[in-house]
Amino acid sequence: MIIVIGSINLDLIANVDRLPRPGETVGGSSFATAPGGKGANQALAAARAGVPVRMVGAVGRDSFANEALALLREAKVDLSGVGETFASTGTALIMVGPDGENIIAVVPGANASVLPGDLSKTFLKKGDVVLLQHEIPLATVEAALDQAGAAGAVTVLNTAPFQGDAAPFLGKADYAVANETEFDLYGEALSLKGRDRAARMRDYAVRTGRTIVVTLGGDGVMAATPDDFLTIAAMQITPVDTVGAGDTFCGYFAAGLSSGLALEDALARAATAGSLACLKPGAQPAIPLAKDVDQALSQAH
Repeated sequence: MIIVIGSINLDLIANVDRLPRPGETVGGSSFATAPGGKGANQALAAARAGVPVRMVGAVGRDSFANEALALLREAKVDLSGVGETFASTGTALIMVGPDGENIIAVVPGANASVLPGDLSKTFLKKGDVVLLQHEIPLATVEAALDQAGAAGAVTVLNTAPFQGDAAPFLGKADYAVANETEFDLYGEALSLKGRDRAARMRDYAVRTGRTIVVTLGGDGVMAATPDDFLTIAAMQITPVDTVGAGDTFCGYFAAGLSSGLALEDALARAATAGSLACLKPGAQPAIPLAKDVDQALSQAH
């Protein structure tokens, strides 16, 4: 079982002629809404990878809530751990440029009410995989890492979005997953040693005794364990929309670990899934099914 403790949003997505500069208005070509939030995205990715998933989070008592949960319900994600609050359902305002790059503003809403007391809804047991991100209060994230460790569960912490206050507890996660920008910022916060990113990753792994995974977009993935260093190439694609690619990676990576895949195989499968997610617009609607990932992997070999 994968237990995802995290954010649930409704994404409001505008495709624009180009990303605006501060104070500037630009034209747009289309608008859509889609379920989102890093927690919900990753839960859906893990479910589409074929693994049982329980979601722990919160939504508002508003018109956005049902739409935010729609694809999770469709994927048979266990939503018994999702509470309702009087705050608004979390919202992400997304602008996507013609090259697939994006800028995002997130209003946490109900996600800010996911507190350590809500972790009683996780029903953790040995062998579970707990997947976390930084779109809920950091006190809840740290408490979840502690409780998961005590229960014998495996923890995967996606360090997004960057929050410097999270640096002291990153090493509690069995696997920390960061993009290159986030890792460089956490590297500064943790005073990691090394002349380049790979050396600083090795320093992190040796210092904490844990595994650090750094996603590099089109350049693939690197991972450092206390004893090894892995490099995984990315699929060569022309991205349509990179929203949700990192979340797809995290969900598929957690699913790979839950299924007993070796680290290298779990990374390769997750990297392929993340690449496929860039071929369609939106976050959750673009997350590939397991059969599509299997087909892409078979074609790559």
